[in-house]
Parts: sequence; C-alpha cells; structure tokens
Amino acid sequence: MELHVWLAFFAASWVIAISPGSGAVLSMSHGLTYGVRQTSATIVGLQLGLAVILLVAGVGVGALLLASATAFTVVKVLGAAYLIWLGVQQWRAPVTMASSSAGTTAGAVGEPGLPSVRRRIALGFFTNVTNPKGIVFMVAVLPQFIDPTRALWLQLLILLVTSVGVDLLVMHGYAFLASRAQRWLASARARRAQNRVFGGVLLAMGASLLMVKRVA
Repeated sequence: MELHVWLAFFAASWVIAISPGSGAVLSMSHGLTYGVRQTSATIVGLQLGLAVILLVAGVGVGALLLASATAFTVVKVLGAAYLIWLGVQQWRAPVTMASSSAGTTAGAVGEPGLPSVRRRIALGFFTNVTNPKGIVFMVAVLPQFIDPTRALWLQLLILLVTSVGVDLLVMHGYAFLASRAQRWLASARARRAQNRVFGGVLLAMGASLLMVKRVA
C-alpha cells in the first residue's frame, strides 16, 4: 500500500470515528456510568465488531448483503432491534448512588451495578456488528483504498489495524469526556435524566436504522 493511500485512509478513519454513532453513545454512556477504566471492555467489544464489519466488507460479503434484499433486511432489523433493546434497558435502568473506590457509579444498562467484562464486550460487539450503516459505509469506502494488483489480505490487515487503532483512541476519548461529567451528575435525579437521554438517543438510532436503504 502506497504511503499517500494509507494517509488518506488514516484521515478518513478519524472522520469516521469522531462522527457520532451508536458506538460513541455507548462509550459515553458507560464512561459516565462506570468510568473510563471499566468502559475499556465495552470499547474492546466495539473494536471487535468494527473488525468484523471491515473484514466482511473487504472480502466482498458486504457487497453481497447489499445485493440481497432479504439478507440486508435481516441485518437491518436485527441491528435496529438490538439498539432499541439497549435504549429501553438504559431508559429503565434503576439508579443507585453507591460508588466504588475506582470512581465508578452503579446504575446502568440492563442491571444495577457493573455488568461483567464478558457482557460489556458483548454489548460493544453487537452494537457495531449489527449496524448496517457500517457495512454500507465500508462497502462504499474500502474499494477506494484497495489496490487489486496487490495482496488483498495484507491491505486489509493494514486498514484494519489503522481503523481499529483510531477508533480505540476516539471511543476512549468519548468515555473520558463523559466521565468528567460525573461530578455534575451526582444526584439520583441527574442520573435518571442521564439514563433517559442516552436511552432516548439509542432508541432514536435504532428507529433510524429501519430507514436505511439498500444501495442499488
């Protein structure tokens, strides 16, 4: 891969990562609720999902999903349903004000207290991997950075490492910024409002996925 091509993808990766999406909302929600350290597991899950999407698009399966109305609809509905489920869980999350010595606060997605590392990774993974917008975007963008005369696997590896590395930094940045707001959201009323805001955003994103159209 030529250096100027990689630099262009590197710049595009920052734009993609910084653009608000379901991954950013989840990172901020967990960062605000649990703190940056505990949110790292969620962000690892997001990167695993991103890696799957990039590889799927890179090997052409993404194009196949876009070509098949049935397959694309299934992915779209599953992704929308998952985000809506997350939104409902966040909206209804019970609020408790017990804080740990690490600076985390209980009261979050799905249950009072901190979910297990496995569950946080799964939440991040399924948030990204069931997002048809990510598949549509990758199918549209990746071909511009792949040279058909060179080894595909090596180019995909470079693009994968670059994209995941950038997104890892950006999602931790979102989590950090959100965690700084903990002191202004110390009351039960403020925490409940936070749950409603993030839950509402996830619900809206889930509903918006149903509007995503297949590329002709």
